[in-house]
Amino acid sequence: MKKSILVLISFLSVLMISSPAEAQVKKSGKPVKNIILLIGDGMGVSEVYAGYTFNKGHLNMQRFGTAGFSITYSTSYVTDSGAGGTALSSGYKTYNGAIGVDSTGKPVKTILEWAEDHGKATGLVSTSAITHATPASFISHQASRSDYELIAADFLKTPVDVFIGGGKDHFSKRKDSLDLTKTLESKGYKMVYSIDELTAVQKAPVGALMAAEHMPKFTEGRGDLLPQAVDQALRLLSQDQDGFFLMVEGSQIDWGGHANDINYIVNEVADFDRAVGKALDFAEKDGHTLVIVTADHETGGLALNGGDLAKGQVTAAFTTKDHTGVMVPVFTYGPWSETFGGIQQNIEIFSKMMKAFGFNTKDSK
Repeated sequence: MKKSILVLISFLSVLMISSPAEAQVKKSGKPVKNIILLIGDGMGVSEVYAGYTFNKGHLNMQRFGTAGFSITYSTSYVTDSGAGGTALSSGYKTYNGAIGVDSTGKPVKTILEWAEDHGKATGLVSTSAITHATPASFISHQASRSDYELIAADFLKTPVDVFIGGGKDHFSKRKDSLDLTKTLESKGYKMVYSIDELTAVQKAPVGALMAAEHMPKFTEGRGDLLPQAVDQALRLLSQDQDGFFLMVEGSQIDWGGHANDINYIVNEVADFDRAVGKALDFAEKDGHTLVIVTADHETGGLALNGGDLAKGQVTAAFTTKDHTGVMVPVFTYGPWSETFGGIQQNIEIFSKMMKAFGFNTKDSK
């Protein structure tokens, strides 16, 4: 236990020492223009440090100047991604499996919907199906995360400007025989199915469905699709003079945890970190963007029993093939970033984003 605590303190010290804190934009009363929320699904501190080791002592996450922790429990001690995502998106702790509804099943307004109501552009990017629990919790309101076709139909109700992920079959090969991609096109969306097609799109709204179900693993051919998708989302969303909200999920860190596969985990963390780098590059140039990196929960109970930074090797052990209840990291950069330091409930991340944007819940439409 003492060894684990020392590793944790040491790693946070590395992050803070290596970060250009003097370059952080200080909080003011002025609302932030843009927020980029990056969620490493299943990414606890051990996963971050495993990725740091795999990258031989370097992560873009070291560029953050503020670090904290999020307490992730739902109405259960250990959350799932549906409840964890809903807490981050709406500020409500709810039951496991819920998507954008409170513990009684009542729909709750998400930060993406708040941003839409205030004239901001909005986007979702994921390496899972875009209808999977985490991205779904920002745009959908369903009793069960497994109702993928109902979740897909909710994309017709909230005018998200850019969405990029898998899940094409949930839109076009449905039990009701509807092809929602055609309905989206009738609403003005450009629907594309590859990164090359997306790169050619000049303006939003656009939907990019790049896999029938989930994206491949990074090690099985996905390549740099996630960082490229973040680049393209930022290019399109930043055209809106009112600003934007973008959620990016590195979905498969969680799946590596479920599989107790350290190679899967470190490759997905490194890929997610490259997407984080794209967000930070944008924020550093823009000066009006808050970047937040966190997780919905930790997966696998990962312990690091040894490693070699020079070789990028880590020795791992796991306590479970499911989620755990441990706190997860919160890293922030840009205006209002210092308000996210310390230990906080996951629902506070929503309320702090609302304050950073200058949104008032009394103004709900």
